[in-house]
Amino acid sequence: MAYMLLVVEKAGDREARSESEGRALYGRMLEYSASLRERGLLTLSQSLKTETAGARVTRQGEKSTVRDGPFAEAKEMIGGFFLLTCPSREQAIEIARRCPAAEWATIEVRELGPCFE
Repeated sequence: MAYMLLVVEKAGDREARSESEGRALYGRMLEYSASLRERGLLTLSQSLKTETAGARVTRQGEKSTVRDGPFAEAKEMIGGFFLLTCPSREQAIEIARRCPAAEWATIEVRELGPCFE
């Protein structure tokens, strides 16, 4: 089964860290990704830039609106993700528990699948 682990960070947390703190945390995440890849569980992982580099697109009828970040109302942002292939939800949750980012962010575990079956 395929699962996505979403790293949900508090908006502004990255900017509050010193460069050395940020690099150390990122290094831990790279090591964690490598260990999952070596075990054959990781399909893809990627860090995402902050919401200041993002855009939101909405559409009503034929009119679309693009709003560049940052988004003042946002309290959280998706900081990155891991796409896993593992046999069970329980294993995906255990992998999320061991993720270094769980120390400073929420790791949301989502099974991939159709919206309607």
